[in-house]
Amino acid sequence: MEKITPSHEPLSAIPSEFGPKDLRRRDFLKIAGASTATLAILGLSGCRKDDNHGMDNGGNGMYFGSGDIAILNYAYALEQLEAAFYIQLVNNPYAGMTDLEKAFFTDVRDHEIAHREFFKVALGAKAITSLDFNLSGINFGSRASVLTTAKTFEDLGVAAYNGAGWLIKDVNYLLLAGKIVSVEARHAAWVRDLIDNGSFADSEIVDSNGLDPAESPSVVLSAAAPFIKSKIDVRDLPTY
Repeated sequence: MEKITPSHEPLSAIPSEFGPKDLRRRDFLKIAGASTATLAILGLSGCRKDDNHGMDNGGNGMYFGSGDIAILNYAYALEQLEAAFYIQLVNNPYAGMTDLEKAFFTDVRDHEIAHREFFKVALGAKAITSLDFNLSGINFGSRASVLTTAKTFEDLGVAAYNGAGWLIKDVNYLLLAGKIVSVEARHAAWVRDLIDNGSFADSEIVDSNGLDPAESPSVVLSAAAPFIKSKIDVRDLPTY
C-alpha cells in the first residue's frame, strides 16, 4: 500500500492544558482521572472479539477492535509496555542511579501507570486485556542500556501518538490524546537530556519544520513487536 503522508501537525504540537512544564505526579493523576470520566461520558462504541489465543493479524490474537476503539487500544498497549518498563526500572535501579534520577524515574513510572489505567477505565469492556512483555534483552543494571531503551520507548510513543492523531475521528478523543502525548514528549526530552544535554531538540528528533516524528500504527507496532509476547490481532486498526 502506498504510504499516505499526513498533512496534520503532530499531536505534540498541540499546546498542553496540563499546567506547569514540570508536571507533578499528583497533578497528572488528578487530570487523568478527569479525562477518564470525560471519555467514559462520551460513550465508547466498537467491536471486540474475546479471543486471546495466539497472535497474528488474521483473527487468532487479542482483537483491538476497529476505528477509534482500535486506536485507543493501540495506545493502551503502548502505555502498558512503557509502564512495565519503568516499573521494573524503579524496582531494579541501575548501578550509580542518583537520588534525583530515581525521583524522576519514579514520577515517569507513575505517569505511565496513570496513562495505562486511563485507557483501561475509559475503554471499559472494549479494552484489550493486560499484555505480557519480554524485557529480557534490557540490561537494567546498565545506565546506558536503560537510557537507550527509555529513549527508544519515549520517542516511539511520541511518534505513535503523532502518527495516529489524524486517524482519530472523534475530536474529543483527539484532544485527550494530545494531552497525553505532551507528557510523553516531556519524558522524551528529559531522557535525551540525561544522555546528552540539549539533544532533545537536535536534528535526530526535530525536523526542518520544527516538528517531532510521526509514524503509522503499523510501523510503531513493528518496532515494538520484539518486546510484546502476547498475541494481538490488529487487522482492523487504521493505519497507512
